[in-house]
Parts: sequence; structure tokens; C-alpha cells
Amino acid sequence: MNIKLNWDALGIGTSILCAIHCALLPALLTSFPVFGINIVHNLAFEWGMIAIAFVVGSYSLFHGYVKHHRTLAPFIVFTVGFAFLLLKQFFTEYETVLLIIAVCFIISAHFYNYRLCHRSKCTSPHHKH
Repeated sequence: MNIKLNWDALGIGTSILCAIHCALLPALLTSFPVFGINIVHNLAFEWGMIAIAFVVGSYSLFHGYVKHHRTLAPFIVFTVGFAFLLLKQFFTEYETVLLIIAVCFIISAHFYNYRLCHRSKCTSPHHKH
């Protein structure tokens, strides 16, 4: 069975999960510290999520660029979003606003990449539509 993974959908999904984690989890799961569980402001977890967003996003956009559209615009939009995601880690007083901006840019980059991939003629001789 040939399973095809949509990396843009995965990137959008991880961005949304990151936003939910950062924005809603503190309000919904305030009882976790009572049980010794802390994923709300756990630096290792947060940097891990950022690393996953970077790896998934970079691969998805690189794949779209090389195989489909040769357009740098999704990379630029993603880079702006990722910069806001990193800024969120250092300017915690603006964490929610920076996160919302970051997620909007990152999701937009994936959506734009997805649209470009599906509108273009494929540049790879091995790829089948």
C-alpha cells in the first residue's frame, strides 16, 4: 500500500496544536502541577514543539519548492512566522500575541505552499498526479 503524507496538512496541524497548547492549556489544565505534571511552561516541551514545527515546515516547503513550484514566497512567509515563534520564547509578556501572529504566518505559508503545489505542473519526472 502506498501511503502519501501531506506535509502541509501536517504543518498546519502541528501549528494549530502548538497554538492550543500555548493558549488554552494553561486555562484548562491548571491542576496538572498538583500531580507533578508540567507541560504548560516546560521549556524542553516548548523547544521540542518549535523544533517539530521547524522540521515539518522546512521539509514541506522544500519539497513543494523542489518538486512543484520553485516559488520562494512560502519560505518567506514561514520565516516571518517562525521568527515570531522564536520571539515568543524570549518576550514572554507578549507570548500570546506573538504566538497568534506566528501561527497565522506559519499556517498561511503551508496553505500557500499547498495551493502552489496543486496548481503547478510537476517538475519531477518521478512524481505522479
